[in-house]
Amino acid sequence: MDFLSELVAHLTGGARAIVISEKDLDLRSGSPDNRLFVLKIGEGSLAAGGRGGGFGERKVTAVYCYEKKAGAWTRLFEADPSTAETFEIPYYVSRVPMTMADGSESMGYGVVEPELVAEISKKSGIASSA
Repeated sequence: MDFLSELVAHLTGGARAIVISEKDLDLRSGSPDNRLFVLKIGEGSLAAGGRGGGFGERKVTAVYCYEKKAGAWTRLFEADPSTAETFEIPYYVSRVPMTMADGSESMGYGVVEPELVAEISKKSGIASSA
């Protein structure tokens, strides 16, 4: 599986995923370079949204970092399962539009914030994309 297909699978699979991206999420071939993190959220009765008003536990179960440079997607980072829960979900996550590789549009959850991507990259031991 190539990294673009892997990324799409994380975004469209059954598990909840939060995207933290430098730029708007556009996976088409002509889109600009971008770096993003995918935080997978634990499912179950304690997951946010599982109870009235969205209160509850929001445990990160997996973290991945993908980067597009010169038209190619690569995976830069995958958190060890024991350290994934040390990553925090921003409290201001909202619905964000996502353009898939085939041009179809979808809505997901996340934030577009280059500063936060840089902060998480540093925590993950990934060099700056600049």
